Amino acid sequence: MQIYLDNSATTRQYDQVTEVMTEVMRGTWGNPSSLHMMGVEAEKMVRASRKICGSAISASTSEEFYFTSGGTESDNTALMGVAQAKSRMGKKIITTAVEHPAVLEPAKRLEEMGFQVEYIGVDRQCRLNMDQLEAALSPDTILISVMGVNNETGTVMPMKEIGQLKEKYNRDHGTGILLHCDGVQAFGKVEVNVKGNYQDVDFLSVSGHKIHGPKGIGGLYVKKSIHLPPFMLGGGQEKHMRSGTENTPAIIGFGKAVELMTKDFAGRTAAMEKARKTLLEGIQSEIRDIRVNSPEDGGAPSVLNVSFLGTRGEVLLHTLEQAGIYVSTGSACSSNKKGQSHVLKAMGLKDKEIEGAIRFSFSEFNTVEEMEYVVDQVKAAVARFRRLGSFR
Repeated sequence: MQIYLDNSATTRQYDQVTEVMTEVMRGTWGNPSSLHMMGVEAEKMVRASRKICGSAISASTSEEFYFTSGGTESDNTALMGVAQAKSRMGKKIITTAVEHPAVLEPAKRLEEMGFQVEYIGVDRQCRLNMDQLEAALSPDTILISVMGVNNETGTVMPMKEIGQLKEKYNRDHGTGILLHCDGVQAFGKVEVNVKGNYQDVDFLSVSGHKIHGPKGIGGLYVKKSIHLPPFMLGGGQEKHMRSGTENTPAIIGFGKAVELMTKDFAGRTAAMEKARKTLLEGIQSEIRDIRVNSPEDGGAPSVLNVSFLGTRGEVLLHTLEQAGIYVSTGSACSSNKKGQSHVLKAMGLKDKEIEGAIRFSFSEFNTVEEMEYVVDQVKAAVARFRRLGSFR
């Protein structure tokens, strides 16, 4: 038996995505920028995928959606592009202490270049300190960057309220602060609508492999009224925003994944929520001395983070792996680095709480029956570790 509960790291690609990508690689392999019929056919398919992706977030036009190599490139493009475009207007950027490294590392680079970056704190359930955010706004602020859903805890950030706060400040002070959202963990898990709850978001990053699409493909929504300097220079593809020959198979695969994701969005997220709820209730009833780090209500259905006190998360991970269960101790993008989770640390957890933390992340393919098995295996693994008394 194999039970995959590391869907925040990556997801199993839909069979339909694999099939359509194979068809493209075998039959529609022309360069979308070529003028002959093979190029024109490939360009039509790229355009169709762009329309699907733009429609999924309710973009005003598909031309607001640009294809990138993934969420990391999208985040870097937004942060570095705004810094380049608006440096004369101000050099302050506001983000949070719990962002993904794809935002924190560019922010660090910008600090080295002379920008001021302020990191907003969170509470013990990773909820954003909105008072601190409001106090941080100033006339020299050019960008706010906040993730839609935290990748380690599943906490849903209040993007609507953040956007309203930004817009009010701009009106009151005559400023032009922009708002970027790393929506990689939100897209496909919670509502993401740039005409609704994300209406004041100016840039939105998404990724293919988090929604059962291919790796190496993502997207960046840029509100049509905004000019963003290109991050990749060359042949002028993607309306000069992102030069380089289009990765046509991945773009088509991404479009297919988005199409499938939106086809029964409510049913797919309900399946995740059912699995999450079953696992949470089982852990709470069967295992003592735990700390639930994710919001028990109102969080994304895709993530559950729990600290098993008196254990080491890494040891539990490998013990569960032997039982065919795949989990994580945190972000896969920093899992090979030494040190504690910056997210759990920012939440104020003690060292031993962080050390015993496990992240379970779900997809529509997980079932209640699987979760019942997982509860039994986690209970046995925790009891075994505690019995050995090897926690120091």
